[in-house]
Amino acid sequence: MLVWSRRARRLTSAAAVTLFTLFFLLPLMVILLSSFSQQWNGFLPSGFTVDHFINAFRGAAWDALFSSLVVGFAASLFALFCGCWAALALRQYSVQWQKRLGIIFFLPSAVPSVSVGLGILVAFSQGPLQMNGTVWIVLVAHFVLISAFSFSNLSTGLARISADIENVASSLGASPAYRLRHITLPLLMPWMLSALALSLSLSMGELGATVMIYPPGWTTLPVAIFSLTDRGSIADGSALTIVLVAVILWLTVKLERLAQRLSHP
Repeated sequence: MLVWSRRARRLTSAAAVTLFTLFFLLPLMVILLSSFSQQWNGFLPSGFTVDHFINAFRGAAWDALFSSLVVGFAASLFALFCGCWAALALRQYSVQWQKRLGIIFFLPSAVPSVSVGLGILVAFSQGPLQMNGTVWIVLVAHFVLISAFSFSNLSTGLARISADIENVASSLGASPAYRLRHITLPLLMPWMLSALALSLSLSMGELGATVMIYPPGWTTLPVAIFSLTDRGSIADGSALTIVLVAVILWLTVKLERLAQRLSHP
């Protein structure tokens, strides 16, 4: 519902700012203060230190950050490839069949991540595709969880590309492969980068499925944060959380800026 009066707009804006401050900004500020604290037994920290951030960039914490980046990019790029292929393949069907078949690709997003992790753990713990105890099972879980979002972004992008452009190229003698490489994919590139940014942020922040299937001696950053806080190392876990948020935010901003640059040359 649209808000027309000036007073109502002010009240709505004030309510939005209040909710944003209480449920997003304030918890983030508490985590930031905790990451610099030596002790926190009262209302505010009793001392400040940067040792927790120093620890975040060495040893097991650094390995966890590197693992999150590797898994995030690998799973996101594969999800981007499969989502692009699926979105292009569905274009040959009618709109009604596109909606019906598209539901299949959205099913993983409707299933809780813990259920996805349990299902993958059971499915790949024996038989010829046994991957339990390896990094591959984590990649599979992340791919399943983010594939729906890649497909959704790319389907939206394809729907906004006019079919007349490809039809003109076809009438001029362009082959399907030439149209795909030189027309469709370049026009779709902004949505591909947006899909990559979203998938990467979701993968790097994923915990529910990963904590059930990660192999011994190898963890992602969210699992490391969970382990630290579970052992009572709140300050170290807070520092890793700030690092994770900063890395995800930096990568997302860079990819979104590149997508905007391509969409508005």
